[in-house]
Parts: sequence; C-alpha cells; structure tokens
Amino acid sequence: MKDKIVVITGSNSGIGRIAATEIAKMGAQVIMVCRNEAKAKAVQEDINAVTGLNNCDLFICDFSSHASIKQFAKAIRMKYNQIDVLINNAGVIIGEREENEEGLEMMFATNHLGYFLVTHYLLDLLKASDKARIVSVASLAHRFTNMKWNNLQGEQSFNSWIQYGHTKLMNILFNKELAYQLKKNTNITANCLHPGNINSNFGQSGNPLMKFLMSNFGFVLTTPEKGAETTIYLATSPEVQGKTGLYWYRKNPTFPSLEAISSENSRRLWEISHKLSGVKEFGVVNLD
Repeated sequence: MKDKIVVITGSNSGIGRIAATEIAKMGAQVIMVCRNEAKAKAVQEDINAVTGLNNCDLFICDFSSHASIKQFAKAIRMKYNQIDVLINNAGVIIGEREENEEGLEMMFATNHLGYFLVTHYLLDLLKASDKARIVSVASLAHRFTNMKWNNLQGEQSFNSWIQYGHTKLMNILFNKELAYQLKKNTNITANCLHPGNINSNFGQSGNPLMKFLMSNFGFVLTTPEKGAETTIYLATSPEVQGKTGLYWYRKNPTFPSLEAISSENSRRLWEISHKLSGVKEFGVVNLD
C-alpha cells in the first residue's frame, strides 16, 4: 500500500478508526474524512504517532449535507489529484425522525445519499488511479426490512431501527448499480460488506433499544478490530483485485437478501438518488 492514497469516511471511531490505523501502518497515505473535528484531530495525531510516517491527513465534512460534501470535494482537490481507494464508512442511527437542511430524513441523507454523493464527487480522482477500489460498509440489518418506496424517508411511519436497516439495504443496492455502471468504461471495482455486529459507541446514541442492548449485551458482539478486517481486506488485498459488485462477510462473498440483489430495485434507487440530489450525470462534477 506504499504510496497509495486511501480516503476513509467516518474514521474517528469504531471500525473506521481501526481501518485508518491499520492501512496507515501499511504505508498508505490515509485521508480521514470526519464530521467531529476535535475527535478526528485527536485520532489523526494518534495514527501519525503510531506509524511515525506522518501519513494521516484530515478533512472535515458533514455527510448529511450536500453542500458540505461539495465543499470537501473542492478542498481535497487542492492537495490530491488521485485516489486509489475510497471507503464509504460514515453512518448514523437516530432515535427520532430528523431532517437535514434540504428537508431529507437524516439517516437517508447520511447513510445512503452520503455514500452516493461522496462517490460522485470523488469519481474523477478514482479514475486517475490505475486500478481504484470503492468499499462501502453496509450491514446485516438490511435483512430486517424491504424497500419501502412510499416511505423511503420515513414520511408515513418512522422506526429508527427499521429506517437504519432500510438505509443499509440501500447501501447494497447502491453498490450493485455502481459496480454495473463502472464496468462500462473504468477499471474501478465496487464492493460492500457486513462488518459483523460491532461493539462500539455507534449504538450508544439514537435508538433507545439499541443503547440498552449495547450497554447490557455488548460483550457478545464483535470487536471493532475484528469488524474492520473485511474492510481492510477489500481495500488492500491483491486477492480481490478485479472482483466487483459483491457483498462480503468475513472476507468472503456471500448473498444478501433477495431485495438487495434485485436489479429493478438498484436501478430505481439510482434514479431516485439522482433526482433527490440534483446530480445529472454520475461522476461528472461541477464545483462552481
């Protein structure tokens, strides 16, 4: 991974932090992209101290905000002209329905459109790499729901755990369509994964049930170190070179739900994502 440039969103805690640390140890230039500046700076300093290479950079971005993602895309171009690996990892679970500045439900905006927009704005930098990779962190939680086209953002009824699973289903469908689109004219691969049920601070806020389960039964869950293994594997291993459009668990491709392998679902979500985000042509960026 020496001289490779790896962007990791949501990398100041949990599996994102572990992935950033381990990939930086391999000699890659790691770019953390995080929302909380104070926490992220502390982690950046820790990673640079561990590697001794000063190879961890930091950008601040609110993944629920299209404007913030666009601003990040402008900023990163001032320092970097290519990206070798993009790891879409940032995500939230929120107890009550909230909307962002554009009137979009917050988990939908962050967990799904955040992946869609970050990838859109960085695609030309990924194309500048010889054989770039996109890795998107999904979840087994996708199995607990189906595509609710009339309730995509919890407009009709809202349950935070169901909506979280709904956005994780969207991650897999996004990966499926993204891989299909990229096959046409690029060497970029796109894969997604279930990291395991992680004992981290992710579930400590938001859904009261999740907070209770994490506080009382977290000891039966996977550690962030173990959970990050598949992310790191997909980002760095020569064994997965050329493999694309797959859903992985424990470093092996596996089958998601029937909803998640539907081409009809993936194309419909792709079209809706374009419409809601205002992106006319995926990967064609106008930063003016």
